[in-house]
Amino acid sequence: MTNPLKTTLLSATLMALMLPAAAQTTTAQPGTAPTQTAPSQPTSPVPPNSAESIQQHRENQKDRIANGIANGSLTTKESGQLEKQESNLNQEESNMRKEDNGHLTTADKAALRQQQNQLSNQIYKDKHNAASEKMNMTGKVGQTQDQQQQRIANGVKNGQLDAAQTSNLENKENSLDREVAQDRKANGGHLAQQEKNQVKAQQNKLSKQIYKDKHSNSSPRH
Repeated sequence: MTNPLKTTLLSATLMALMLPAAAQTTTAQPGTAPTQTAPSQPTSPVPPNSAESIQQHRENQKDRIANGIANGSLTTKESGQLEKQESNLNQEESNMRKEDNGHLTTADKAALRQQQNQLSNQIYKDKHNAASEKMNMTGKVGQTQDQQQQRIANGVKNGQLDAAQTSNLENKENSLDREVAQDRKANGGHLAQQEKNQVKAQQNKLSKQIYKDKHSNSSPRH
């Protein structure tokens, strides 16, 4: 005769053994997390207006200006104005960080990126217009000017010259350009010996300023 109590206990034991296996094959219902797999943490994308992207954008613009100075697609006047804008933008960013313990707010980043985009468009426009610094580089005076422009461009690229220094140097180059152009115009396209001596003296003075500025910053960009 079958013992009812024994049968009941055996059935309960079998059910207990079957429950774990059933749990492994059961599909999780919507809204419930799997019991054996830990949820993975989502990866946050880097926001387009992060401090890193602003820094990289600034470095790219510096390189574009430096290339324009080196190849003559930017005149001294254009590069001086661009670097002045860059200097003002750098100062604005510095002021923003001071107000927020060294950080940039979302609104700060958006404002900086908008101004960077405007400056980027201006760089493109200036580099692709008809003006070219190579037009002014003739004779010994032009050769010296070309060498100085290369030194300034290298200083911008490697970080030895900041935007304010570059703007100042390029404005001085531009003043000298205008002086040479006026002298040539007054003398049928040529420079008198006295004028050459004056220009040479000014170029030597500017050359010393380039050297001084390039060696005044302790941490050039590599």
